[in-house]
Amino acid sequence: MKILLLIACLGLAVYLQAQTARPAQTFATSAGPVKITPINHASLVIEAGGKVIYVDPAKPANFTGLPPADLILISDVHYDHMDLDSIAAISKPETQIWAPPAVGKTVTKATLISNGETKTWNHWDIEAIPMYNLLRGPAPGKLYHDKGRGNGYVLTYGGKRFYFSGDTENIPEMRGLKNIDVAFVCMNLPYTMPPEEAAEAVKAFHPTVVIPYHYRGSDLSVFEKGLAGTGIEVRLLDWYPKS
Repeated sequence: MKILLLIACLGLAVYLQAQTARPAQTFATSAGPVKITPINHASLVIEAGGKVIYVDPAKPANFTGLPPADLILISDVHYDHMDLDSIAAISKPETQIWAPPAVGKTVTKATLISNGETKTWNHWDIEAIPMYNLLRGPAPGKLYHDKGRGNGYVLTYGGKRFYFSGDTENIPEMRGLKNIDVAFVCMNLPYTMPPEEAAEAVKAFHPTVVIPYHYRGSDLSVFEKGLAGTGIEVRLLDWYPKS
């Protein structure tokens, strides 16, 4: 009995530690609150209206204490966005997966959504936004992310628009976004862009709130300084909790 009690207490401690490391953000909409919880790097979970959406669940994300997915959105083929083990860990029989065609070659049950398409799921409108490199790549003439291969996403719920950039540089399609309430924007070299470039992109489309993610190794104070005086609220969250 004492051993069972000890196991239960250890399990509760792990659960509480995981929840403490996840600074959930809640946003009011006309359809009710939207709760967005960072998990790790590019992985996050969205909860609204009794439904659960994951974006880019991938290792080393810890899903302890989190609900199973109703919908999974995948942005790209790279291991930190597309991970079959993580997908399996949060899936239930009726879980849907939406992804660009390049991902569909591996995640064969995925519903395909390409750049420029908008689909409706429950009370969400989900738009696939281009994400790609303009300059940076592993070798001359090659880019880390080719245009058209991956998706950023704009999700609209209850009149509020949430943008998830995926892996991208300061591209025209990002700069041209309209009426974004909350933006999750990447910044890490060499794969996407530095903080100062990310700040310039964000200033161009001027969301109400911006939250850096996918920022491993970046100096977020540079990003914050770049947006000082713009009226854009910068929220810095810990996407890399120590285990």
